[in-house]
Amino acid sequence: MKSFQNLKIVELSSVLAGPLVGTFFAELGAKVIKVENKVTGGDVTRQWKLPEENQQHPVSAYYAAANFGKKSIFKNLKNQEDYQEVIELIATAHIVLLNFKPGDAQKLKFDHDTLSKVNPKLIYAEIIGFADNDPRVAYDVVLQAETGYMAMNGEVDSPPLKMPLAMIDIMAAHQLKEGILCALLESAIDGKGRKVSVSLYEAGLTALANQASNWLMNGHIPQRIGSLHPNIAPYGETFTCADGKWLVLAVGSDRQFEKLCQLLGLSALITDSRFETNTFRVQHRTALTRYLKEAFLKKPSSQWVPLLLENQVPFGQIKDMKEVFEEEQDSSLILEEDMEGQPTKRVKTVAFKIMG
Repeated sequence: MKSFQNLKIVELSSVLAGPLVGTFFAELGAKVIKVENKVTGGDVTRQWKLPEENQQHPVSAYYAAANFGKKSIFKNLKNQEDYQEVIELIATAHIVLLNFKPGDAQKLKFDHDTLSKVNPKLIYAEIIGFADNDPRVAYDVVLQAETGYMAMNGEVDSPPLKMPLAMIDIMAAHQLKEGILCALLESAIDGKGRKVSVSLYEAGLTALANQASNWLMNGHIPQRIGSLHPNIAPYGETFTCADGKWLVLAVGSDRQFEKLCQLLGLSALITDSRFETNTFRVQHRTALTRYLKEAFLKKPSSQWVPLLLENQVPFGQIKDMKEVFEEEQDSSLILEEDMEGQPTKRVKTVAFKIMG
């Protein structure tokens, strides 16, 4: 799928959010030129390596994850000759991607006013941290703390926890992609450039969804309850099987609960007044979980899985990365590319298919 094969993008962004946007367009055929800081050795994520990675090679797995199908050039933006070369690239580009620290775009003369004079049709797409007047550097863990995620993430007796991915960056990348696509549609009509700006902070807030509404409508502050769902039970409870494998349930209706109880040999729970409706099951989920845990321990997951499937009880097998990518269907989502002499792999950013 080469939806954007005639699109030229100059990427002046680093780390994760901005580069993921560049990768998205590269996957769809766009020509993406990534400008990296020559003075610091390029995108900082080149140095973010696991202990088992080749410490001498200039490409890390982290860097590879967010940079696919791009041409990298190394420039010192404070050097006049290098600056002019980048400006010439932007003059013929459709989109420029930036995520400078507060004030740096103006200092380096890559602000919107300057670049829109260079290229009036340019889509100027930027990711900022908190707000235009907030000088803080927006690291993901800080944003997860400030937008409510850490406060509600973790077990009941655990301290606040960040999610094991830079989720705010990833959500901001999606927001910026959507903004750019809207800008491209508008620009196709009137031929004018646009400025698209997304703050990491607001991207985090907009993804709070039902947890935000629980507070806004009911005054309910989400608590740390692990994987559990505050409104549904058993939903998010995890169970160890006889073979040590883990399953998670997502039972969202009374009918599904009845099926679950029948296949577990717990039919008496169906008419137990504590569990007759979802509301009661949420209120008495601790007692319910004890019954379910004892039942799941009686058989290996290899026996429970087909029974759950046959009875259409929503569940998941809890897999590590090795198990995830052993699934044949997942191989089609892996992109391979030789980067600076090193084979690399990453998961696609594009999961949709367009069929005409």
